[in-house]
Amino acid sequence: MGELLSIKVSIANRTYPLRITHMEQEKVLQAAENINKRIKEFEDNYAVKDKQDLLAMSALQFASEALGSKQDNKSNTEQESKDQIEYLTLLVDEYLAQNSNQ
Repeated sequence: MGELLSIKVSIANRTYPLRITHMEQEKVLQAAENINKRIKEFEDNYAVKDKQDLLAMSALQFASEALGSKQDNKSNTEQESKDQIEYLTLLVDEYLAQNSNQ
């Protein structure tokens, strides 16, 4: 697993101490930055000032995006599988056609 690092992450002007691996550090810091950017966008565009509401709105938007991404990936995977099956079927048909002529 590796050695754990102690870092502090600031989200919505609150600091959260975390213990994470070195490999996780960049992702965690980027995630915190993305959350803070989203909160700032909501603050700038809406009359909401309560941090709890801003966090909830951000969480809802991130979750919706993640679900949409997961659904898109599933659709792509299904289509890729169908394409591969069609290709393999074509190869088998060609092979059988060649061997039946011999």
